[in-house]
Amino acid sequence: MGKITIDSLDCYGRHGVLKEENILGQRFFISCEMETDFEISCENDDINNTVNYAEAAELITSYVKNNIFKLIETLASKLADEILTKFNVKSVNIKIEKPSAPIGLPLKTVAVELSKKWNRAYLSIGSNLGNKKAYLDFAADSLKSDKNIKVLKISDYLKTEPYGNTEQDEFLNGCIEIETIYSPHKLLNVINGIEANAHRKREVHWGPRTLDIDIILYENVIINDDKLTIPHIDMENRLFVLKPLSEIAPYAINPVKNKSVKEMYEKLKN
Repeated sequence: MGKITIDSLDCYGRHGVLKEENILGQRFFISCEMETDFEISCENDDINNTVNYAEAAELITSYVKNNIFKLIETLASKLADEILTKFNVKSVNIKIEKPSAPIGLPLKTVAVELSKKWNRAYLSIGSNLGNKKAYLDFAADSLKSDKNIKVLKISDYLKTEPYGNTEQDEFLNGCIEIETIYSPHKLLNVINGIEANAHRKREVHWGPRTLDIDIILYENVIINDDKLTIPHIDMENRLFVLKPLSEIAPYAINPVKNKSVKEMYEKLKN
């Protein structure tokens, strides 16, 4: 991996909490560090295989000029999203300096800085109502249509017996490997929206559903709050998760158990 840096790009924008800032505007200096793979571009000596920093600078200048935000924190976050989705970069670090900030005290500049990247995650999908395959395909297609998500692999679908509440039809299950710039909680909101679009109803715990999407793993993140648990709290006991997941990501690690998907699958099926 290599880094391409744009340092202190002079931009005009109308960002600030005060109304006058949104009308009159002021100068901002944007620095951007983009991490990308240089291997192919170095071999081919071709600008089409790397990030064209002239185009990146033009995007930054245009975005700063044509949008208005109260907080430069928001500007930095939105700008990072634009760069990640428009260029072939793994991660981006954005620094925004605001030298004319209306503080009324002598200073050189105020600034915010943040980093964002594409994060690897694994999702489980399942259905046991209606056209099951169509619902799983709908989940995959919905993820593909989101510019903030890259679908990398989709497992084969497999028929499984219901888990928990066994008095229902058999399931069709699969797993999907993605990269996303969404945070885990934002990704949860997105997949809940996809479930809602598939007419998912949450009436019975572990009951029949048109579409179920769970976040199984997200990088090496560990979360346990009232809305989300990652890694999925019961993944090591679910063949309908481990079998398709072992097909596409056998060496993905559960950071709580410190075991690979393959290890958990082999233990459970035996």
